[in-house]
Amino acid sequence: MKISMRSSTGRRRTPAVVALGAVLALTATACGDDGSGTGGSEGAEGSGKGEIVFWDNNGGVRTDIWKEIIADFEKANPDIDVEYVGIASTEYQSKVDTSIQGGGLPDVGGVGAAMLAGFAAQNALEPLDDRLADSSLNGKLNEDMVESLKAAGGGDGTLYSVPTSANNGVLYYRTDLFEKAGLEEPSSWDAFFEAADKLTDAGDNEFGYTIRGGAGSVAQALDAMYGQSGITSFWDAAGEKTTVNDPKNVAALEKYAALYKKVTPAADLNNDFTKMVAQWDSGTIGMLNHNLGSYQDHVKAFGEDKFRGIPQPVGPGGKRVQVSNPVDGLGVFKSSKNKEAAWKFIEYAVSHEANSKFNESAGQVPANTDAAKDGWVSESEPTKLAAQALSDGSTTIVQLPYYLPDWNTISKADNEPNFQKVLLGKMSAKDFLDTVADQLNEAQAEWNEQKG
Repeated sequence: MKISMRSSTGRRRTPAVVALGAVLALTATACGDDGSGTGGSEGAEGSGKGEIVFWDNNGGVRTDIWKEIIADFEKANPDIDVEYVGIASTEYQSKVDTSIQGGGLPDVGGVGAAMLAGFAAQNALEPLDDRLADSSLNGKLNEDMVESLKAAGGGDGTLYSVPTSANNGVLYYRTDLFEKAGLEEPSSWDAFFEAADKLTDAGDNEFGYTIRGGAGSVAQALDAMYGQSGITSFWDAAGEKTTVNDPKNVAALEKYAALYKKVTPAADLNNDFTKMVAQWDSGTIGMLNHNLGSYQDHVKAFGEDKFRGIPQPVGPGGKRVQVSNPVDGLGVFKSSKNKEAAWKFIEYAVSHEANSKFNESAGQVPANTDAAKDGWVSESEPTKLAAQALSDGSTTIVQLPYYLPDWNTISKADNEPNFQKVLLGKMSAKDFLDTVADQLNEAQAEWNEQKG
């Protein structure tokens, strides 16, 4: 196994129509590119042996577990060598987009729902329906996860990514700090805001909450907005206009953004999830919104007795509303010259043992249905509670438009800087959401026109 850690800093712009070759000079090398500079080069099946390159879309965070799975795979397949390339989640999409235009795509890589449509629109991914049908994985994958990735792939029902795991939003809170302050569990938004205020003593560097202001901030803000407003659909009844800038959502964002520096550290302005999680784990902050993926980090920091991870708070009517969390997966890039070996790697990685091992480490819900029955799933309280919340009728999911090729750009690169302006008081919540809504409505109109 060859290991390397690489990153890029390019920013993605409308992937279906804008060439990105001039944005960055690509330094990574990978098997499977024919030098044509397009994602659509056909590649080849290959011998099913030799070397393949795997790009991890959460490098650094998931590096150790992927190293372990790769070592197991190579032991079971001694005629295949896997070169591991870890890329930070905040840089992964721009890295792939640049490589689609300039060359150097890997054979196989992480392809989650949030970025899938953009890659598929550039003809960069290999259809996997037939491979899955003929695979040992057939009938062994969570059907909802499979359908989610099919829907995110551009609307034609093609499977471009095999699901590995599903995530869910979690409100983590310090049980020791809550008990000391005489606070109840923050299971409602009212209780959440009360606790955030009561647990804050900035002079002693104690804060009630940590807010995500860096990479990934917009998705977390959307979750807080819809959770408070109780709006249950991302689009109006006609499917043409987004509800993002509904007055109820504007009011919710105003209340959420007002937490910054009042009950949160000032450093939150630039914190992505890794910095936010590390800050919570090392300090005296009452609450953290993240997902199942950071559970093990908190166990290492506090043990299991000083914190809990519960589903997102409920609104005034006792109904929980949250935005969808994207399913993660693995895809074969069309330009690969060794697709057979790349598929063997996916087939192994999503098998019972490997998928269970990966998700136990990540603290996420396995895509392999046999792995989902393993004991650790029910023993992990946040995972168990998340599964219950999603199945007992208490939760409504607002489905985000991952199918829009421009969704990831709109929700990340285009508007994360503007959200920081909202936190700083330099832009109103209404202006911010109106800007996002205009971009979404335009993207949806183009999508509807293309689909006739």
